[in-house]
Amino acid sequence: MKKRVKIMKKSHIGIGVVIVIVILAIIGGAVWRQQKHSKYMQSTTPTLFFHGGGSSYHAEEHMVNAAKKAGVTSTVLRADVANNGKVTLHGSMHKGAINPIVEVNYDNNRQLDFNKHGEYATNVVKALQKRYRITKINMVGHSLGNISIIYYMLQNGKNQNMPQLQKQVDIAGHFAGLNFKQVPAAIQQPVGMKLNKDGKPNEMNATYRQMTEIWQTYPKGQVAVLNIIGDVGNHSDGTVDNASSLSLKYLVAARAKSYCVLKITGKDAQHSKLHNNAQVDKALINFLWGK
Repeated sequence: MKKRVKIMKKSHIGIGVVIVIVILAIIGGAVWRQQKHSKYMQSTTPTLFFHGGGSSYHAEEHMVNAAKKAGVTSTVLRADVANNGKVTLHGSMHKGAINPIVEVNYDNNRQLDFNKHGEYATNVVKALQKRYRITKINMVGHSLGNISIIYYMLQNGKNQNMPQLQKQVDIAGHFAGLNFKQVPAAIQQPVGMKLNKDGKPNEMNATYRQMTEIWQTYPKGQVAVLNIIGDVGNHSDGTVDNASSLSLKYLVAARAKSYCVLKITGKDAQHSKLHNNAQVDKALINFLWGK
């Protein structure tokens, strides 16, 4: 009988130890998650990622996964945009979701009518607004994806009924044009183009002249802008001249809340590698969500 009591006591002690360990593990996990999250803003503002020409949302995944791994968010949606502008949302964003991300995916990924890019981006924002009642947004673009941001603001910057842009990240943007003979003249970079200290090109193609109309729509003192460029050693990322990327300054800096440039150098600064670059990941995370 005494032996049985001893066994029962040991059993109860063993169960008690297990319970304590489980409770400590739960508390420890909660503390770890809280510490991880405390590094970042706890915002419900969604961040939209726009891919470059000839690409898809897969080009956004490295940056998005870096944010998830860092503990920025656990909420990622995809917005597919058909050639006719129809938007289909995949995934969901629960009420109060922290730092949600939307990977935008264009079916027509070689669209060179820049006004269409503005329409596509507008349709995505409207779809999110209708479903989730969002009032603010951040936007990230790579290459041709930057055109969606500029033309969204051209078309909606003054519209107070649309979600208001808070932060803008431009990666390898070709605002002043491309050095490709096969693209329309309206988006070719003028030969010998140079910028003054304000980022103003000494010559402008037709689309850049249209972009300057953003002075009338870009909200004063509202948007923080980070312009990321790559330099593989010849003032170019191998596809886009740095001068074309830096011409963004003339378009938005005077009206932006803040404007800064980050130059990435070396072989991983090549145009198509910038969206898979650890330096870019870190800069994005700190700029968009850092406290």
